[in-house]
Amino acid sequence: MRTISRETIVEAVAELCKKAACKLPQDVYGAIKRASNNESSPIGQSILKSLIENADIAQSENVPICQDTGVAVYFVEIGTEIDLSHLDIYEAITEGTTKGYVEGYLRLSIAKDPLQDRSNSKTNGPPIIHIKLVPGDKLKITLAPKGGGSENMSRLAMLKPLVGKKGIVDFVLETMRLAGGNPCPPCVIGVGLGGNFEVAPYLAKKALLREIGQRHPNPYYAQFELELLEAVNSLGIGPSGLGGKNTALDVHIETYPCHIASLPVAVNLNCHAARHASIEL
Repeated sequence: MRTISRETIVEAVAELCKKAACKLPQDVYGAIKRASNNESSPIGQSILKSLIENADIAQSENVPICQDTGVAVYFVEIGTEIDLSHLDIYEAITEGTTKGYVEGYLRLSIAKDPLQDRSNSKTNGPPIIHIKLVPGDKLKITLAPKGGGSENMSRLAMLKPLVGKKGIVDFVLETMRLAGGNPCPPCVIGVGLGGNFEVAPYLAKKALLREIGQRHPNPYYAQFELELLEAVNSLGIGPSGLGGKNTALDVHIETYPCHIASLPVAVNLNCHAARHASIEL
């Protein structure tokens, strides 16, 4: 059994926080560039060029892509051949989050309590941590910082199964119409289908981690992603909600079996700065 020290995890998480905030993933950067080249709206094209320039400055000067450095959301894969009995993985990731946000001069955005005490925690924690056990002796940590503007526009519906594919399309399009320019489009759209009330939003969030242009392994859902992308971009919301053909950079679907009486659908929107970073220890 391999062991990984607490200090190693804390330092790795801190570096992930700083990297994710300042360096846009290449797949997202490339998608914005392609959108800029095919945008028909002059205003939309100008906005997209500004997004590219902003990403270039953020990376070259090592400053955040956006002032909203978000909620720290982690997807952690723990190999079953790793012994972590000497530490609390949640505490280690929480400490690493605070260290990274403070050292990186990243905005601290977490309120202590949703209602009773909305003062700033001043730690950007506690983070949100999803853990999965996998075969092997590796520890993989993926961070996806999530800003409030796009997260606030996300939605969940418990549809009736009889509405089928059309009902899902209608719900996704309604979500985008209601969102307008608030989630800072062009968006990456994660759609979670199935499971139950709590699983569908998790699937939608996880869908945002997939590289842009990487289709679902099931051909049926791969085609459905393309159909949804075309439908969303036909809305004309455009970059920053000011009109144009690029409302979304991509649509990703994740699925899970569900109850015969249910069709849970969650839509999680990410702004154009679809930030994420991973490390394997």
